[in-house]
This record gives sequence, structure tokens and C-alpha cells, in this order.
Amino acid sequence: MSLSQVARSIKASPTLALNEKAAILRQKGDPVIHLGGGEPKSKPPMDAILAAVNNLNSGEIRYAPADGIPALKQAIIRYTEEFYGRKVAPENVIASGGAKQALMVALQAILNPQEEVLFPSPYWVSYPDMVKLCQGIPVPVPAEDGSFYPRLQDFEQRVGSYTKAIIINSPNNPSGAMYSEEFIADIVEYCEKKDLYLIMDDIYHRLIFDGRKPINCYKYAKNLTESSKLIVINGVSKQYAMTGFRIGWAVANKKLIEAMTNIQGHQTSGPSVLLQKAAVGALNGIQSSVENLRVTLENNRNVMISRLKSFDGVKVYPPDGTFYTFADFSYYEKSSTKLSSYLIDKVQVLTVPGVEFGMEGFLRLSYCGGIKDITEGIERMKWALDPNSPNELYIGDRKLVRDWS
Repeated sequence: MSLSQVARSIKASPTLALNEKAAILRQKGDPVIHLGGGEPKSKPPMDAILAAVNNLNSGEIRYAPADGIPALKQAIIRYTEEFYGRKVAPENVIASGGAKQALMVALQAILNPQEEVLFPSPYWVSYPDMVKLCQGIPVPVPAEDGSFYPRLQDFEQRVGSYTKAIIINSPNNPSGAMYSEEFIADIVEYCEKKDLYLIMDDIYHRLIFDGRKPINCYKYAKNLTESSKLIVINGVSKQYAMTGFRIGWAVANKKLIEAMTNIQGHQTSGPSVLLQKAAVGALNGIQSSVENLRVTLENNRNVMISRLKSFDGVKVYPPDGTFYTFADFSYYEKSSTKLSSYLIDKVQVLTVPGVEFGMEGFLRLSYCGGIKDITEGIERMKWALDPNSPNELYIGDRKLVRDWS
């Protein structure tokens, strides 16, 4: 079979593959614990459910405008004004099939072949392949000091004549690092000075801990006209626990939104009206579910970090937000892929190899599940890795015996 060069360069999403593997193992009755997941286990807001039910009961579920229904665009406008202090017009907004599609059509609208997109490392697994799908060149930018917190100098060293855009995801998936206000101010100013697109992937911006407040990128932008190259991506998946609803959005200059709308119109048309109505319900409804989720995640984070610190060989960095921690397990195994497979095979705990995020030796662990999964999952991992562990471990009624050193 003859495939395109682009198709041959793209691999399957490792996080989606893990979700599928977890589902298969559970169907078989295996007591798998999924610590690699990227979706909160809480229920979506009741306002979202009721809005969808009311629309479904009406029977009026038709095609949507390619850029989203007016009610959702108005809700996004209100959201942008509330959390960013920025009043935008409907022509500055596009609603898409998830924040991932909003980001994808933005890249398709701005990239020419061989142009470069920079993003901090570690990075979300999809950034490199999304850039490749646009025939662009992904350029990961590790922090020179080895931390999860890049400096402007790290980007300045890699920006060249082919650089077209920078993506900033803060707080970051997979590390949970929330970049400083100084860094956000610097990167906004730098992109304006260099005439680069700056894509702010703010999908986790309200899921932050320890009294932190969301950072508003518009606060540092000098150019707020229709020539601005600042793009803000967000959605309902994470903060409202609405991952399966697949509704996200982008806010940008009108010309770019028009181009993105044209692309999306030919790709998928507008997102489902039913799901857009649910998103309107979430955005306009009672917001307590977001804070409840945030508090739950902060508590879960504390539990996971305390358990991981009991490992002699694990280096762990408490995340500032999201629902992930990115822990260094290289003491036990340099290959994160081998280590992840080992943990699945020996104790049926699913983790995501750090190499998928651009850093070898690490594992991404999610704490968006229940406390029981976190504590038992980490206990199983320690039993599998710590040579001083007891010889036996019970998983439910099943007894495991260590047959390895």
C-alpha cells in the first residue's frame, strides 16, 4: 500500500492507545489501574446535561454554522471578558470539535511547508504530529537548566528565519508546571517584536493549586488590534469534565478566524449543535463544579506526591496545576517505554512513557481518578520496583509472587 509522506510520519496517539488498552483489560475482568488517563472522573455540570437533553427533546438538531452557533460564541465572549478582561466580537471566535481541533485548524491556517513551531519540552504528545500534519517542523525547547520552567533565552536560541509560531501550554501537560507571570510577559512581548504567532493553549488554566491565579496573556500584549498574532485556545473538556463532548474554541484576529472557519467548514463543518448546547449550559451555568474539581485534584495531587516520595529512586516535582505529575524513574530504568510496559505486565498499572513527551526516563502519572486508584496504583508500582518489597502482593483475591529481582 502506498501512503503519503505525511501519513508515514505520523504515529498513533499514545494516550488514546492507553485508554483503549485499559478498556480491553477491564472487559477481560483484569484489575487494571489506569494512572495514564487524561480525563477527570467527576460528572459534567448538570446545566450542561439539561441543556443537551432539552435540545434533544426538541428534535431540532440540524447543521451548525462552521464557526459555531451564536449562543456558544456569545458564551465564549463572556468567558473571555470574565477571565481575560478582553472584549471580543463574534468574528474573533471559532468553536471547534474540541480544543485539539481548534489548535489544528489554527496551525493549518498559519503554517507553510517547512516552517517551524516551537514549544517547551516536555510537551503534549500531539504537538509534534499536529505540526507535521501541516508539513511544518516541530521544534521542542528544553529548559537549559533541566527544569520544567523555560526562560525566554531558551526560545531565543532556537528562533530562526523559518520560525512561524510558538505554543505555550501553561499549566503544562505533562509536567503540571505553571509558567511564571514574568515568562508569559516576556514571551508575549518577544513574539510581538519578532512578528511570530503565539498560541496560548489554556485548556488547564483554571485547574491550578496553592492559591495561584490564572495568568492573562492579554495583559502583556501591546498590540490588541486586528493585526495581533495572539491566539488563545480553550475548551470545556478539562475544567468541566466534559471530555467526550468535544467542544473547544479559539479567540484570534478576525482574518485568521475567517481562514480557520473556511478550513473547518471543509473538514468537519460546525461541531454538533447538541454538544454546543451542552457547552453553553456549562459556560453560562453554575460554576461551582470547576472549583469542586480543582479542590479534588489538589487533594489528589498531595496524596500522589506523598506516596511517590516514599520511593528511594524517584525524583518527583509537585505540579502547580493540571492533573498530572511527571516523575523521574530513571533510577530504575532508563527506557520509559520499557518501564511502562513492565508495570502493565507485572502489576497492571498503566502509565505514559516520558519519551512520548520529549523526556526519557520519566513517567506521566495522572491523579484525576479516585484516591483508591492513586494509593493502590502507587503501592503496586513500588512493589514491582523496590527490591526491598515483600515477596507477595494481593490484588483483590489474586496473589502475585515476585519472580524477578
